[in-house]
Amino acid sequence: MEFLWLFLPCVFIGSRLLPKKAVNGWLLLSSLLFYTFGEPVYIVLMLVSISFNYTAGFCIDAARGLWRRVFLAVSLCVNIALLGYFKYFDFAALMLKAVTGRTVLSLRNIALPIGISFFTFQIMSYIIDLYRKKVKLQKNPFKLALYISFFPQLIAGPIVNYGDIEHQISERNFTPADTAYGIKRFIWGLSKKALIANTLAAAADGILAVELNELASGYIWLAYLFYALQIYYDFSGYSDMAIGLGRMFGFKFRENFNYPYLSRSITEFWRRWHISLSDWFRLNVYFPLGGNRKGKARTIINMFIVFALTGLWHGAGLNFIVWGLWHWLFITVERIFSNKNALYKPFRYLLSSIFRRVATLLVVYFGWVFFRAGSITAAVNTIVRMFSFSKGNPNFYFQTVGSPVTILAAITALAGSGLLQSIFPKLKYSLFDETKTGLLHISVLIFLFILSVTTITIGSYNPFIYFRF
Repeated sequence: MEFLWLFLPCVFIGSRLLPKKAVNGWLLLSSLLFYTFGEPVYIVLMLVSISFNYTAGFCIDAARGLWRRVFLAVSLCVNIALLGYFKYFDFAALMLKAVTGRTVLSLRNIALPIGISFFTFQIMSYIIDLYRKKVKLQKNPFKLALYISFFPQLIAGPIVNYGDIEHQISERNFTPADTAYGIKRFIWGLSKKALIANTLAAAADGILAVELNELASGYIWLAYLFYALQIYYDFSGYSDMAIGLGRMFGFKFRENFNYPYLSRSITEFWRRWHISLSDWFRLNVYFPLGGNRKGKARTIINMFIVFALTGLWHGAGLNFIVWGLWHWLFITVERIFSNKNALYKPFRYLLSSIFRRVATLLVVYFGWVFFRAGSITAAVNTIVRMFSFSKGNPNFYFQTVGSPVTILAAITALAGSGLLQSIFPKLKYSLFDETKTGLLHISVLIFLFILSVTTITIGSYNPFIYFRF
């Protein structure tokens, strides 16, 4: 609540009262204080990372030929090493022990710096684009630091490519329309997080906290439905808040979600889900590996690498890698049975729009089981239990973990995840209209804001899935 009632108002008012030339400095100071409040120790890590990459940028810009590639490689290796140490050291130690049968590296239980995956990828996007001469060298260290540490999207994304806001850092306008839209977008995101994601998270976690063999199969299906909706509303809600806050300070961030549960294929799902991450891997991993330009076999291998890394980015565990490769498997199948392939023709009647939507949702749904379960064994056992159609413990009831409010949140979540927007296209545009907001819309936003703040104030359950990334 300190963020809503103290930090944000102070930063916003300061950005309006200070001279235009001082605003960037004010936002940088505010962003560093914001990160210090959450991670007092690791602010030093961020400052060291900023300083190193600022220097690396000068080296890459000045160098020619082989030395240019050397400086790029050194910079990327250092950034990946920092991310790898804090996020994957213990995972690597466990894998070495499993392979060798002895302890090669001792576990260190390293605390993960909040948002390290997000700001590390942003830093690397600047370095890589500078090497490719897509952006100019940022000579002002404070502007580069603001890009890396800007608080709205620092800990939860979206991943902002430097090229997208290169000019906005130096030249941007604070218009009343931008401010109004930013506030509106922030409230929508806050509502998605506080009213829907948190409510469904409490029910899902309550069900899955029970021993697997004590649960009826139907409850497991229900729990993962809640989880699928929770993770979407949780992450897209924070993305909405980040986009809204950015607009309030004159920055225009790209969209990060586009109703992914409406997708008719897994390929389409990844064009709609966590768009900034998909674009980052496509531009900085998939294309440099050769993309789809070196034959079908090489394309499949390239996608394998990308989705294995995508899974690993989300967490240090084999279950996350399997989650990524689960999606890779079905994207590969889709390529084989694509419209351009002769193998598609016998199945063209089966592959109707509705069938494809349902099939895609099922693939995504079971993918979340691997994502949430904690281990491959737990995920497999969960899926086996789902299809056992067991009755479980008759003394466990939904009322133990849920309520009518949970059911209302689930119905609202299902309707708002794209169903209503596809039936009423004008609704989608009116919700995110940047030019005007009607009186009814304003009344709804005020109500949602009050309800969200009240819910956060009186509730203690406020999980955030993406903090660990």
